[in-house]
Amino acid sequence: MATMVGYPVRVDAQLDVGLSRWLWLFKWFLAIPHYVVLTFLWMAFCLLSALAWVAIVVTGRYPRWIFEFNVGVMRWTWRVSYYAYGALGTDRYPPFTLAEVADYPAHLDVAYPERLSRGLALVKWWLLAIPHYVIVGLFVGGAWLAARGGEGPWMAGVGLISVLVLVAAVALTFTGGYPPGIFDLVLGLNRWVLRVAAYAGLMTDAYPPFRLDGGGHERGDTLSVPTPARSMKGKEKR
Repeated sequence: MATMVGYPVRVDAQLDVGLSRWLWLFKWFLAIPHYVVLTFLWMAFCLLSALAWVAIVVTGRYPRWIFEFNVGVMRWTWRVSYYAYGALGTDRYPPFTLAEVADYPAHLDVAYPERLSRGLALVKWWLLAIPHYVIVGLFVGGAWLAARGGEGPWMAGVGLISVLVLVAAVALTFTGGYPPGIFDLVLGLNRWVLRVAAYAGLMTDAYPPFRLDGGGHERGDTLSVPTPARSMKGKEKR
């Protein structure tokens, strides 16, 4: 398993070359099957997170099978968001799977915590995370769903991410290129949202940093993954 450096939630993405000038207009329709599936997956996420909360309070451990499922839901959501209006960073249709897909341009992983604080589990998701909820609300707009259901944290309304992605879409239509500066900022904002979602979902006790880490790839070592294929994928040279 690869060693994870920095914050235990890692979000990476590669901007595709030669993006279609017009496909973004129809991605809302093309992604509907994913939105339907994700609605049920996030319902399961909520129920299982409640069970995980009980387990953490009683034992100090997050059940591994629930953890893997919930990370898979976040991973699936991030791929769909990256394809659609969370980034528009690829025209490759997202796969229908909770597992890591090595050759897909969007990746997410969360380091499994061997032990978690029982006391923090009582307060971090509703009290300690409030400052981040305020900030993330500006990023995504509307009522942020975080890890509490719906279709994922960045599908709750119009916010800064949506505005930047719209600017990128217009630029793509007229120039055929995705502005690199906007891409870096969009990835940084999504990364912030996903870190807070994992913290609110009780997946880590590490408080999310108030820091915008832009760009498609995070600093530090690569994704921590449990299978050889995924580990091989993660060893990118920075």
